[in-house]
Amino acid sequence: MSHRILVIEDDQDIAGLVEIHLSDAGYSVELVSDGVLGLKRATQGGFDLIILDLMLPGMDGLEICKQIRSRSDYTPVLMLTAKTTEVDRVLGLELGADDYLTKPFSVTELVARVKAIFRRVEALRSQRDGSSAEPIRLRDLEIDPRKRNVKVAGESVELTAREFDLLLQFARHPGRVFSRAQLLEKVWGYGHDGYEHTVNSHINRLRAKIEADPSDPAYILTVWGVGYKMFDPSEA
Repeated sequence: MSHRILVIEDDQDIAGLVEIHLSDAGYSVELVSDGVLGLKRATQGGFDLIILDLMLPGMDGLEICKQIRSRSDYTPVLMLTAKTTEVDRVLGLELGADDYLTKPFSVTELVARVKAIFRRVEALRSQRDGSSAEPIRLRDLEIDPRKRNVKVAGESVELTAREFDLLLQFARHPGRVFSRAQLLEKVWGYGHDGYEHTVNSHINRLRAKIEADPSDPAYILTVWGVGYKMFDPSEA
């Protein structure tokens, strides 16, 4: 059975182009052009992915994303935005969007991002079903992969979906150094040139949430000229 994708986009030309290419890729696509109706369809369930425009009539994409993430069921969200400022992208990611594309975008890249999200979801589902779903503890950091919960010194920390996946990738391989390109491939599911800054911004936000002093991190360490790694307790 093909994946079902809900596209909430008020630009009919863009929506139609997205529908054609995703349908050609084998996905079942439903289009909605209004924010209020889009939220209603999204919360009714049954979709495997929601492609969400930021600027919509009735209700904007940020509010829709916020309400989707307030629910217990998890559906990946790929956000589309015509805005180019970093703050708009950060807001979307902080509210729980799994990925974003800035208009104008390549439809080929959109399809690649969709495929990458589905690969990541399948990989995470397999991990949760296996032994790798066992809780991880490193110093005061506690990670429960099955419940997707994180605590630091006993206090719960709210992470976005991508921040959690990034932290889990590090925590499962303490001491191993990952380049930005490797993290893009393993956590985001794609490795396009020029997107290494995405890794940097996510790590900065992740450090701000789990480190006592983000300027002098104790967990996610920078390996200059190479990438990043999780501290290794055996090397302490």
